[in-house]
Amino acid sequence: MKSTYQPNNRKKAKKHGFFARKETNILKNRSKKGRKVLSK
Repeated sequence: MKSTYQPNNRKKAKKHGFFARKETNILKNRSKKGRKVLSK
């Protein structure tokens, strides 16, 4: 039996990575606030 979680790094990165966040204002807001890490 297969386990339920089948990780796919490319899919994950496309959804939650740097370039996905660049499309919205999240990175801008975080850099304005002075965050050390903008995205994971």
